[in-house]
Amino acid sequence: MYAKVVRATPRQIFLARSYRHFIDNVFFTRLNAVCFPSMTTPRIYPLGDTALVCEAPPPATLECQRRVWAVASAAAGWPHVVDVVPGMNNLTIVFDPLETTADTLAPLMKAAWRDADGVAESGREIEIPVEYGGAFGPDLDAVARHTGLARDEVVRRHAAGTYVVFFLGFQPGFTYMGGLDGSLHTPRRAAPRLEVPAGSVGIGGEQTGIYPAAAPGGWQLIGRTPLALFDPARTPPTLLQPGDRVRFIVAGVHAG
Repeated sequence: MYAKVVRATPRQIFLARSYRHFIDNVFFTRLNAVCFPSMTTPRIYPLGDTALVCEAPPPATLECQRRVWAVASAAAGWPHVVDVVPGMNNLTIVFDPLETTADTLAPLMKAAWRDADGVAESGREIEIPVEYGGAFGPDLDAVARHTGLARDEVVRRHAAGTYVVFFLGFQPGFTYMGGLDGSLHTPRRAAPRLEVPAGSVGIGGEQTGIYPAAAPGGWQLIGRTPLALFDPARTPPTLLQPGDRVRFIVAGVHAG
């Protein structure tokens, strides 16, 4: 005697998925309310059926990033976790849905965040030569106007900082770095450029970064480096890694 196979209708599948999403939202909303009562602490939520996200609120700080790295290190050792992706102010873990669930891993992530002491960046210190202004940094004057600083003072303050690579994203080797002097914070351009030259050093809000390859982009361009940030023939292919400390060296300052 064979069991009868009953196929669900599209409406039944939709309702089942909607109910599952509703249960997930209730569970994770209550988990966050109990575990993270403060608005300054992160929230945890599922990303589909195979991933879980821990997201801290802005702004991006080195202290928060160190905690992200600490939780990532812990999560890499959890059973049935197949990938760990630390971002900026957030962490995504990918798991085997046949072996575990987001409901099981969420309390582990909550405890890891609560108990994390932070991981001090153990990367290299790398100097990046930069030609500031002129054709190399067409937005240097715009940054000077926005900040109320002289263009030479913008260059001086930008080169005076020590920056930490928070993570790589947007394109292979693109560096999102923390540590930008607050007086240099400048919004991105209202209209992005269709092509930004490789090696361009820019400011985007509270961060500075370097474009590894020619691409569209909206950051304020203040200079350019001749160094190759990404080379697929190199091991590793990216010049900079998360946790590296970067200092910009003034190779020249050019008139606009």
